[in-house]
Amino acid sequence: METRQVLLVDAFAAEPTTGNPAGVVPDATELTDDQLWAIADELGAGETAFLLDSETADRRVRTLDPHRATERDRYGALAAHAALFERGELDDGEYTVETDRGVRDVELKSDGTVWTELGDVDIREVDRSLDEVADALGVDDATLRDVGADLPLAVADVGVPWLLVPVNYFEHLSSVEPDMSAIDALCRVTDADGLYAFTFDTISGEATLHGRAFTPGPGRREEPATATAAGACAAYVRRHGALDDTIEQVVVEQGQFLDRAGTVRVETDGVEVWVGGRGVTALDGSITVPEAEPDDEIIEL
Repeated sequence: METRQVLLVDAFAAEPTTGNPAGVVPDATELTDDQLWAIADELGAGETAFLLDSETADRRVRTLDPHRATERDRYGALAAHAALFERGELDDGEYTVETDRGVRDVELKSDGTVWTELGDVDIREVDRSLDEVADALGVDDATLRDVGADLPLAVADVGVPWLLVPVNYFEHLSSVEPDMSAIDALCRVTDADGLYAFTFDTISGEATLHGRAFTPGPGRREEPATATAAGACAAYVRRHGALDDTIEQVVVEQGQFLDRAGTVRVETDGVEVWVGGRGVTALDGSITVPEAEPDDEIIEL
């Protein structure tokens, strides 16, 4: 039977088994949709990126999320380019990649950092009670009111819509006890895919924000380093003037509570968003590809 090389690449990390793991298939040529989904299911990562030839860009990356049965690139393209750089198949420089959201720019730095273009962010304020949000997070509402005057609750979307919730101190963010059914209800009423609670109180002196991403539905309840959430959040705080003018690059730390610490770097003017991060291969192996399913025969009577 046919085999293909598969990788597990930890995105937004420089050490294996940290950051956010993604499957990467360096050569997905001539694989059917059923085969792609079977491989993504088998790898079990939050998403798996399949590399293909492209007529409009340097390469095409199809990114499948087996837990939600959706094709949507959140960090797969970044993980794929990190792996190609790590393997010496790409040099530092500028590239283009075809994704489900069209052709995007990618820049590889000499230190292995991959920068990917997410596009323009859409931010809209939402009118929800802070008591309701605090109950969903299992915290006292005062932890949200202390920072809520200048930063309203909002949904920010740069590929995935996130309900952004500012929290005053790291201590309170660390003590969150999420009620996932309540978070699911909040996300449904605000048309968000997940809730991103964050604070300016960080562990690392380099970091600007510390975030925690909660996603109702199948798969993990909490995600490690999340590109779309960190990027949207950085644009949101930039647009609301909550950052010192001397801060050019927003550094977001995330995943410490999952023992998968990661770092997402964001460059944004409050409208356009780029995210950057390292990536490291944690697993390099091969997978047996299932036989392609024959087309259903149509029988005419």
